[in-house]
Amino acid sequence: MGGFTEAVLERVRAARTALSAALEAEDAYEVAVAQDELDDALRVARRHGIDAGADLSESSEGKG
Repeated sequence: MGGFTEAVLERVRAARTALSAALEAEDAYEVAVAQDELDDALRVARRHGIDAGADLSESSEGKG
């Protein structure tokens, strides 16, 4: 796995972690920021053919 791929996957992981923490804290602003970051990270992954696992709808399902 190349450095770029690893960086993209790490960005997706970090964004998912931030989203989960924001949802747990029930912080609407942080949820919006984290969700935007996750959406962008997943978009970059898709654009470059990187499998980033479950998409946003699966990772946040049932937490709102």
